[in-house]
Amino acid sequence: MSKRHTQKYKIDRRMGENLWGRPKSPLNSRPYGPGQHGQRRKGKLSDFGLQLRAKQKLKGYYGNITEKQFRRIYTEAQRLRGNTAEQLIGLLESRLDAIVYRAKFVPTVFAARQFVNHGHVKVNGKKVNIPSYRVKPGDVVEVREKSRSMALVLEALESAERDIPDYIEVDGKGMKATYVRTPEFAEVPYPAQMEPNLVVEFYSS
Repeated sequence: MSKRHTQKYKIDRRMGENLWGRPKSPLNSRPYGPGQHGQRRKGKLSDFGLQLRAKQKLKGYYGNITEKQFRRIYTEAQRLRGNTAEQLIGLLESRLDAIVYRAKFVPTVFAARQFVNHGHVKVNGKKVNIPSYRVKPGDVVEVREKSRSMALVLEALESAERDIPDYIEVDGKGMKATYVRTPEFAEVPYPAQMEPNLVVEFYSS
């Protein structure tokens, strides 16, 4: 299990964007980078710099994905037929921790990874504790019965902070989510602008 040692909101400030659209993000009150030089004016990024930034932003959005894991996902997307950028987003969104987050069973992507790791989730009736598990269209993801009264879950379900996308059907009472289909990039509710085409350019250059 990979572990993020730096504060997750530093990603927001480093990128200069509220990646998850959260009201708690320090970027809302400090719209500049972290550290003593964070307020200095930034120079124009090169093409490589833009590509690297796009990769770091997309990878950072999904929480604790390591560079090795992210590159493996990209390689798989490249092998699939169709647009590589679209396939990359489809693979990222079909991760179990991403589905748990999108279904609003937990408040953050970081909590989703931990929630799955601790065995609180079942897929098609079987316990799965691997955050990177690939959920297929038609699969049913649910919170285990003994975990449904957790404050974390109840608060997330009641939160109006974000909406559930159309490619996931959620039964709030039963705490079940059906992964209807693999989404297109335009359907994914990213609060910040993502540029998967630049990620493809980064890895293919």
